[in-house]
Amino acid sequence: MVAASDDVKKRLRLWRARVFVATWLCYAGYYFCRRPFYLAKGRLADELGFDAATLGTIGALYLVAYAMAQFAAGAAGNRFGPRVMLLTGMGVSIAANVGFGVSSSAGAFFVLMTINGVAQATGWSANIGTMAAWFNRQERGTVMGLWTTNFQAGGVVANAMAAWVLGGYGWRASLFAGAASLFAVWLIVLTNQRNGPHDVGLPSVLDDDEVPRGPGDAPAPTGLGWDREVVINIVVVGVYYFFLKLIRYALWSWAPFFLAKNYGLKGDDAGYISTLFDVCGIPGVILTGWLSDRFFNSRRAGVSLMMTGLLLASCVVLYTFGAVSVTVFAVCIAVAGFALYGPDALLTGAGAMDIGNRRGATLAAGLISGIGSMGPIVQELVIGRLYDGSGGDLSGVFLLLLVSAVAATLMMAVAVARNRLGHARL
Repeated sequence: MVAASDDVKKRLRLWRARVFVATWLCYAGYYFCRRPFYLAKGRLADELGFDAATLGTIGALYLVAYAMAQFAAGAAGNRFGPRVMLLTGMGVSIAANVGFGVSSSAGAFFVLMTINGVAQATGWSANIGTMAAWFNRQERGTVMGLWTTNFQAGGVVANAMAAWVLGGYGWRASLFAGAASLFAVWLIVLTNQRNGPHDVGLPSVLDDDEVPRGPGDAPAPTGLGWDREVVINIVVVGVYYFFLKLIRYALWSWAPFFLAKNYGLKGDDAGYISTLFDVCGIPGVILTGWLSDRFFNSRRAGVSLMMTGLLLASCVVLYTFGAVSVTVFAVCIAVAGFALYGPDALLTGAGAMDIGNRRGATLAAGLISGIGSMGPIVQELVIGRLYDGSGGDLSGVFLLLLVSAVAATLMMAVAVARNRLGHARL
């Protein structure tokens, strides 16, 4: 890390604040063009005649495109730089959501949802690559714990806005409102995001072993510097994320639908209650990041295992008592959100940075997120068919969530064991 004068330090603090805010808003903003469809599932079923299997297929097409594009986005981000990826991805997602708002056929939704999935995949790895250039390893647990509140906060605000517009003006207006919101964020990113300190004439803030690489950075040696253990760590965290993300997407994709169909709530009320999952995730993310730096020596696996255990407990209660009342369902998804979002954010944010180092942070984030994004595909295809096949009974759905929580807990136990054996610093 290069020594700097007081003036340089002041400029660096200002730019780090600008980049933090711009990238935080950027990823939160993506949710305004991701959430409206899922909240409108009940209305689409009523007004356009889509059954649960069709809705599941539409959602699955988005998720397949999102997962496949994650791998490409990680590699492209290393080549073209995060800035190009973010501005392009947001622009395409805005256009796709405007297209949703004027469409009425399942075929149009199939095509547009696939395009939206590719566009949305640019968000995570490109933002992680940006943050990796501006914050060093010792700060990342705490900084990324705060930064990764973006996808809970984005989910909460996007949910609330989409539910309000849906209730008052219909599902088409809800999609248009989401596109307009993301366009406002696009302007903020255009004026405030930069790939790294070198882009604005500032010295690197990175540790000596995190050599900068990429558009706008200082020259660096070729290659990522990854060995066999790094690849194994990426696979372990990626498989863990598969099961974690399966649960996450199952709850925010289908909770409004279940609340409307199984618990008898109106569409906007179902949307409001489903936001408990995201709202409770915000303190969970902040706490998990702080604990990893304060008590776990900037290692992420131990605290993630602890939180995943709490997630498992909430899934046990949901499977056993979830069908009893809407109150039990609401409490379970709130606890699940608190427990799930911390490890989700920590391991795909600071964890990906630590595993891949600065040169490979964007690619590592893309690979981990790409493997993890297969989980949402499975849940979207399976849950719709489970629901239709059981006549609307939720037992099979809750069992799927429980099995996934068990599998996630086992994978994180493997990561902790690798830490203790000296095969990872995770």
